[in-house]
Amino acid sequence: MEKVKRKRVAYRKRNQNRLSMVLVALVVTLITVAVAMRSVEMTQRRDELAQREQELTQQKQAEMQRAEEIEEFRKYTQTKRYVEEVAKDKLGLMYEGEVLFKEED
Repeated sequence: MEKVKRKRVAYRKRNQNRLSMVLVALVVTLITVAVAMRSVEMTQRRDELAQREQELTQQKQAEMQRAEEIEEFRKYTQTKRYVEEVAKDKLGLMYEGEVLFKEED
C-alpha cells in the first residue's frame, strides 16, 4: 500500500511539473508575442516620424530659400535702379530728355 501511495504522489508531482512547465511556456509565449507586437508598433511609429522629419526638413529648406529671396528683394528695393523702375512704371516719370517708346496694341 505504501508503494501505491508513493506512485500516486510521484504521478501527481509529474503532472504538476508538466502543468507548471506548460503554464511557464504559455506565459513566455504570451510575453514574446506582446513584445513582438510592441516592436512592430514602434517600428511603424519610427518610420512615420522619420517621414515627418524629412517633410519638415524640406519645409525648412524651402522657407530658408524663401527668406533669402525676400532678403534679396529687400536689398533690391533699396537701390536706385528699383526706384527708377517704379517711377517709370507706376508714376510715368522719366529723366529729362529721355524718350519713351511704347508698343502699339
